[in-house]
Amino acid sequence: MRIFGIGLPELLIILLICLLVFGAAKLPEIGRALGKTIKEFKKSMKEIGPEEEEEKKP
Repeated sequence: MRIFGIGLPELLIILLICLLVFGAAKLPEIGRALGKTIKEFKKSMKEIGPEEEEEKKP
């Protein structure tokens, strides 16, 4: 299975590098912040989506 052209070995190397750079204690905080950011982004996209469709209709 590939996500964005990245396979499992590449993903594991990226995670290992993140672990070395940020440390084990910071990874949960970073993951939590990233999750909140993605959640807010999706929420704002849902709010913007119907408004744009209404504006395009003549």
